[in-house]
Amino acid sequence: MNAKLDEENLNYLFKAITTIETVEECRRFFEDLCTVPELNAMSRRLMVAKLLSENTVYSEIVGRTGASTATISRVNRSLNYTGCDGYSLVFDRMNSDEGNGEKGEQ
Repeated sequence: MNAKLDEENLNYLFKAITTIETVEECRRFFEDLCTVPELNAMSRRLMVAKLLSENTVYSEIVGRTGASTATISRVNRSLNYTGCDGYSLVFDRMNSDEGNGEKGEQ
């Protein structure tokens, strides 16, 4: 993990997130925790990662998400070179859940 990150605070945040059981609970938590621009930025990055993992070209990603090419490049670097495979982990689980019905939809 990045040395600049506050380990104790991050661990507390991550532990809190793991207690969330439904999409509605997750929405409520993140709407309390984050500003609208922060939520928009995170959701945009996640969509960029999804589209990149589906081999979508940059110009289409820009059009669909409004993300800058710099953001797309940073996400791409995370996906392919410097990341921790977090995007892949989440996408694999989401794809698996789709086959079994949506987890936590309440």
